[in-house]
Amino acid sequence: MRRSKLGLIVGALLIVALGAASGRMLVVNQPRKADVIVVVAGETDRRPALGVELLDQGYAPRLVLDVPAETKVYKWSQLEIARKYIDELPEAKSITVCPIYGFSTKDEAHDAARCLQGLNTRRILLVTSDFHTRRAREIFNRVFPADYSVAAAFDANHFGLQWWRHREWAKTNFEEWSKLIWWELVDRWR
Repeated sequence: MRRSKLGLIVGALLIVALGAASGRMLVVNQPRKADVIVVVAGETDRRPALGVELLDQGYAPRLVLDVPAETKVYKWSQLEIARKYIDELPEAKSITVCPIYGFSTKDEAHDAARCLQGLNTRRILLVTSDFHTRRAREIFNRVFPADYSVAAAFDANHFGLQWWRHREWAKTNFEEWSKLIWWELVDRWR
């Protein structure tokens, strides 16, 4: 009886410790020099800006901006908005838009692989939201094998390492862990 109580206490403490560290386990932020920077589609405020900043810092000579091809904002497609954004940048000649037709990270990796073919890309720097870095790196590497590094775009409105402090962070943490587990157990093997 005494051993079972001790086992329960140790098990509960282990679960609490893993839960507290779960936010940190999602985030990989280790950018390295690369042949190309790929900005993963999604959050359009922080990800593209971080990609351009890394381009300016010399992490890679070119940047590929993944943009949903069929999504509209009022009457403009996201592709049109992205091209206008790029045209206004001094780095415009080093940036290309990659139309993304899929809705999952795995589908996006296939679309991005099509855009990267012929570019002689052995080293790729992915830029995505902090909570999405680990899963994105694993998926892209499975679909389009290369030497990947990742730069995390942080946004305190959506996620923080101490995910239990805000409701939105907790939802993001839970959702990303659900997707990562699904990737590891199901999608990876399809």
